[in-house]
Amino acid sequence: MSDIDPVALWTVIIGLGIGSFALRFVFTGLVGDRPMPAWILRHLRYTAVAILPALVAPLVVWPAATDGAFDVPRGVAALVTIVTGLATKNVFAAIFAGAGTLYAMLYLVG
Repeated sequence: MSDIDPVALWTVIIGLGIGSFALRFVFTGLVGDRPMPAWILRHLRYTAVAILPALVAPLVVWPAATDGAFDVPRGVAALVTIVTGLATKNVFAAIFAGAGTLYAMLYLVG
């Protein structure tokens, strides 16, 4: 932690703070309680759904456990998770199917 340049660290922290404030200000300050078009509301509904794959995708494609190299167990687990989620429309079923597949593949393949 002491290897990080303090100027770079504070620049990133302040930049993230300004960006976070600006993003929130667009919706609360500029838009406020004005009605928004239906197509924007429709797209905003999918924002939360898009966050989870965005968080998981780097862990599947460049896992830290293999020093960034793609490996089959994680790829198969991600595929099983996607297929289960699409087939069942159930988040918990997809999560448990993916976790079970990952552990089974890690046990079988190594």
